[in-house]
This record gives sequence, C-alpha cells and structure tokens, in this order.
Amino acid sequence: MTELLKTLTARGLFQDATPGLAERLAKGPITAYVGFDPTANSLHVGNLIPVMGAAWLQRLGHTPIVLIGGGTGMVGDPSGKRSERPILPLEQIDRNALAIRHQLARFLSFEGKEKNAARMRNNADWLRQLPLMDFLRETGKHLTLGFMLQKESVRSRLESGISYTEFSYMAIQAYDFWHLFQTEGCELQVGGSDQWGNITAGIELVRKREGQQLHGLVFPLVTDSSGAKFGKSEVGNIWLDPARTSPYQFYQFWINTDDRDVERYLKLFTFLPLDQIADIAGAHAHDPGRRLAQRQLAKEVTSRVHGTAAAEQAMETSQLLFSGSLNQSDPGGSELPERRVSRATLPQLSVVELLLASGLATSKADARRGIQGRGFYLNDEPIEAVDRELTEDELQGPAGGRYVILRKGKKNYVRLVLES
Repeated sequence: MTELLKTLTARGLFQDATPGLAERLAKGPITAYVGFDPTANSLHVGNLIPVMGAAWLQRLGHTPIVLIGGGTGMVGDPSGKRSERPILPLEQIDRNALAIRHQLARFLSFEGKEKNAARMRNNADWLRQLPLMDFLRETGKHLTLGFMLQKESVRSRLESGISYTEFSYMAIQAYDFWHLFQTEGCELQVGGSDQWGNITAGIELVRKREGQQLHGLVFPLVTDSSGAKFGKSEVGNIWLDPARTSPYQFYQFWINTDDRDVERYLKLFTFLPLDQIADIAGAHAHDPGRRLAQRQLAKEVTSRVHGTAAAEQAMETSQLLFSGSLNQSDPGGSELPERRVSRATLPQLSVVELLLASGLATSKADARRGIQGRGFYLNDEPIEAVDRELTEDELQGPAGGRYVILRKGKKNYVRLVLES
C-alpha cells in the first residue's frame, strides 16, 4: 500500500477507490481534483473531510486541483438531496466562489515554487461557453441512460422527481474530469462517498472518449457516535466564515465533541501525528473531566480556520464563561452569540420576555418551563422565579447598548443587547 493510502486509511479518511489506483500511485505523484459547488458564500465543517483529503494529497507530494463549481453550481448536484435546490443568480455564484477560494488557502499552499503547489480552477471558465450541440455529441453519446440510472444520486430521486437539469449534472461533472485530464494531466478525482456515481461517470467518459484509465477515491461520510450526520449543531450549519459562525461558536462546536468521537476527530480534522493523538487520547481517558482531547481538537481546528489570535480569543472567552467570571470588563464578551433588541419593546425587563427575545426560549410557555426546571441563567446566576424582572444594576455595558448574558443549560450562551 502506498504512503497516501496508508495515511488516509490510518486517519479514517479512506472509504473506497477504483481498481488500479494503488498501482498508479506506486509509479509516482499524481494530479488529483476535488470539487466544491459555490451554493453558499462559505464552506461549513461538513466540507472539511474532502478539504483534509486534498491537504494530505499535497503534503505527501501529489498535486491537488480545487475545482470551484461556478458552472455546475448553476445546475445543482442531486447527490444526497431529496428535492431540487433553487437556482442562484450568476452574480451570487461568482461571489460565493471567491469567498470559498480564500477559505481553502488556510489548508492548501497555492503559492511557492514547489512542483505540487495547489491549483484553483473554476469550471465556469469552460462550461458557461460550452456549445450544447458539442456537449451532446462529444459527451452525452458516451454516457448511456442505463449507466446513469444505476447511480444512487439519480435512482433515489426517480419517484419524488428529478428535473432534466439535475439529471444532467452527472454528465457535466464527467466533462469536468475529461477537461482537467486534457488540460492539467489530472488522473484522479476525490470526494465524499456520495460522489461515487459522479466520479465513475467521469472515468467512464474518459475511457470511452480517450481510451485512458483514470481513477477515483472517496472519503467516508462522517457521523457522530449517535449516528447523526456530522457538522450540524442546534443552530444549524457550522460555517467557516466568521461572519456566519463566530470563532467562539466554532471553537465551542469542537469543545462539545462527545468523548466517544474525539480521538477519531483528531485523526480526521487535524494534522497532528498519530502517536501524539494517541498520547492525547490516553491522557484524556485518564481524566475525561479535564476535556484535554476536546481542547486540543478545538484549538487545532479553530487556529487552522480562523488563525491563532482568533483561536486564543475563543479559548479565553470559553474559559471565562465556564468559570463564571465574564462581565463587562472581559474582552471576550464580544465573541458570544449576540441578539439585539430595542429597549422600548421590553419596558418591564421581564426575564420571560428576555429569554424569548434571546432565542433561548421558543415561547413564553417554554421560558416558564425552563425557569421552573432551573435551566436558565442570567449573568451566570440561575433564574428562580418566572415573574422576575431585571433591575438596572443587572445590566452591563455602556448606555445605549447595555446587555445581559443569558444561558440555557451548560453550553448555550447569548449576549442580549438592549438598544435605547
């Protein structure tokens, strides 16, 4: 087994590959591509598995191509989707592609004189001006209907309905593989296991059109110990863009990793050596209450995505919160999830109204039940009465932007700012 396959397997990043890949890798470095459709202006943590896979390719001497789907993003990949996505305006797709490019630079080296510097390509450059008749003659004729209907991404949507637009996605992605083979010498496509059908379609196209054998490798779709899909939280996706998920929230997502998952996540989402991860896991098992493994995981991933300074600020804020010492003098307070409401809408400063305004309670009844169950906190003190009202002394911060810190349970904090 080659070093790449050994590394990916040892870290839990390998799921499957097409026959012959190991033999090809044994002959020398390979150029591989991984694609991201710019359907949002940020990647999220669910995208990190293929990002890490591409990073390991580069670290082990291979050349990664990151393909931004400025063209395929106009169509929408049906893989793993129960319904068709709305089609985004071209201007939005282009803005999203630019934002994603900046995020990927945290993991891959696009600069320098090394032979395997990462390359960034956007399939809008060739797909948006591809003549339809040429595509049908040179690509469509090589992909039979029977071949395409066998793929899970299509078969799973036949009963609920799939448009021709989405049905054509597989053929368009296959064209991408052919194009990158022709122009970049790309012989390998990598992606999540839900991309297997699209990857093998590209291999089939090149085999029939050029008589060449290309290769595919897929990473696992990660779930947590409860079987839930990795990457979601109570507030939805955890984004890499700090404007959508603050560095503090990002850090807390990793800190909250279950003990049963943390060693596996250290292997998947960090570049720490495996022997060091084993040492961290051993220390954690000896004293789980200190959450040493979670802290190391959160530090490593937050530093990689947001930089060392932002990670240190997130760590400081987290420590202040869980020590109960956060107040107006603490610089980390600004890192908390924040809600702003007009002071005029809360004249009585009722705790029930405050909890509702913060989003920690879904209704007044929910707020009352939580208070009665001692599940809500105000400035780190339990709220004990449903009819309680705040006093001015409990408000923190300067005039015009005074605030309180509310908490639900042990983990969910909100800084509620009352604007005058």
